[in-house]
Amino acid sequence: MKKKLIFWLAPILFKRVLIPVARKGYQKFAKRAMPVILLLFMAAFAKAQTAQSLLKEVDSKVKSYENISIDFKYALSNDAEDVNQETKGAVILAGNNYKLDLMGTTQLFDGQRIYTIVPEDEEVTISAVSDQDENAITPSKMLSFFNEGYTQEMDIKQKVNGREIQFVKLTPMDSNSDVKQTLLGVDAQTKHIHKLIITQNNGTKITITVNSFKPNLPISKNTFVFDKSKYADYYINKL
Repeated sequence: MKKKLIFWLAPILFKRVLIPVARKGYQKFAKRAMPVILLLFMAAFAKAQTAQSLLKEVDSKVKSYENISIDFKYALSNDAEDVNQETKGAVILAGNNYKLDLMGTTQLFDGQRIYTIVPEDEEVTISAVSDQDENAITPSKMLSFFNEGYTQEMDIKQKVNGREIQFVKLTPMDSNSDVKQTLLGVDAQTKHIHKLIITQNNGTKITITVNSFKPNLPISKNTFVFDKSKYADYYINKL
């Protein structure tokens, strides 16, 4: 009879005694913890908003220019493969069109086709935009790729030659991406991109450092036009 009585009384005791006591303790804890929790959420939200607003300023600044000429240093490294390469490059951008000079190769994009000119092999490869990897960071996307497909978070801040460089960490939303993370360094004053550090899942790191950033220079109307007559002796490979 005692066992049955205890069995039936347990829910009553639990409701009348244990819950009120626990609830009072919880209420005290909640009152103390809530401001801290709110501050943490607010700090995280503010951090995300700051990163987002900074990149919006960068994007807006880039879009305000008719064209941009950039000289940069390109570095590729992979410790496991004992690879460490550095070279210089230059790119002219106007809207989606670009002319890229890197590693002895020139690449032109006229808005429809990509022309890759390799003087060493005397070869020109012509390909359509649709043949390119959508996730690849091409010169056209270099200054705006961060607008979608990434979570954005403020990272470290550095002084470089007296300039304040704010880094934003970009993590791909696509779990199948070859890229682990990207660090985008922005000049806090000019809102120009100073550095891009891409870390891939295989340990390869690609670093692009902007040495000069010159907007709205006078450029020829044929800058992005492929002149076939200049490459009469080249092998033309159409993909």
